Amino acid sequence: MEENTNLFQSLLERASEYGKTSYELAKLKAVDKTSDVVSTFVPHSIVFVLIASFVLFLNLGIALWLGDLLGKLFYGFFLVAAFYVITGMIIHFFLHDWLKRLVSDYFIKHVLK
Repeated sequence: MEENTNLFQSLLERASEYGKTSYELAKLKAVDKTSDVVSTFVPHSIVFVLIASFVLFLNLGIALWLGDLLGKLFYGFFLVAAFYVITGMIIHFFLHDWLKRLVSDYFIKHVLK
């Protein structure tokens, strides 16, 4: 009878160790995935800020140039704004689902990597 108790106690200890090890492994996997996503996000966000700055100054230059060509400075800004409204509408009505799928596939790929 004492032998069965020792076997049961040994089995219980091993199950407890297995549970602790599984928990630690899950924690380490979560940290790995989080660090992978963050390490991918930081360089992309820096590039995004640089590209956004470039596009901002390019748009200001184009708006000023168009305004100079049209005779009134604010006409150039209206034309640039109209371009972005039309582009935004095209993206919203025709490319919204494609962009959504592209972004979600990108994040899923990095999380399940």
